[in-house]
Amino acid sequence: MNLSRTSTSWGNALRWAPLLALLAAGPVLAQYKVVGPDGKITYTDRPPTSSEGKATPLNARGASANVAAADANLPIELRQAAARYPVTLYAITGACELCNAARQFLRQRGIPYSEKQILSPEDTEALEKLSGGRDIPTLSIGGQTLRGLAAETWASYLDAAGYPRESRLPANYQYAAPSPITERTARATRPADAAAPATPAAPAPAAEPVNPTGIKF
Repeated sequence: MNLSRTSTSWGNALRWAPLLALLAAGPVLAQYKVVGPDGKITYTDRPPTSSEGKATPLNARGASANVAAADANLPIELRQAAARYPVTLYAITGACELCNAARQFLRQRGIPYSEKQILSPEDTEALEKLSGGRDIPTLSIGGQTLRGLAAETWASYLDAAGYPRESRLPANYQYAAPSPITERTARATRPADAAAPATPAAPAPAAEPVNPTGIKF
């Protein structure tokens, strides 16, 4: 599914030899959203300086790495794969059969992934910067980005990354709750707004006399 064209693609043939080399040398994804002094928004993979503007972490690849690091009780093979090539699923909520199929695929295989959801225009823009497109679902395995659900392709990349082909997750394993790509901050109520007196309601206008002729002047 494409967020701008609402199109789906299941059978795109991808060439992935050698897969391990692509995983190791995949494109670097943006990790920071920077709002400059002039209001211009840019995305970068390096920590910006304070003079460049206000930086907001996108919580994409880093979140997956944190999830993997927290799963110390995972089997060693699975823990090593998750630490080297963290998996992140980009999806939407609501009626999205492809997104549901992607979640089912990852959980049946036992992949300890994190999920980032597109909940706003800012999230859509961030997804395009991260992956080069607006296709959902999108999967990142380490630095490699796979746009659109293609189960065989996803399985091949997971194999190359060292993930077991059958689930080895503990029976009590719990996936982290999905979160948006971009962080959100609640709008603080200004003291002036809180202290401002209520504006009295204007009196209702007097009803116009009934005109039986229906003629308006």
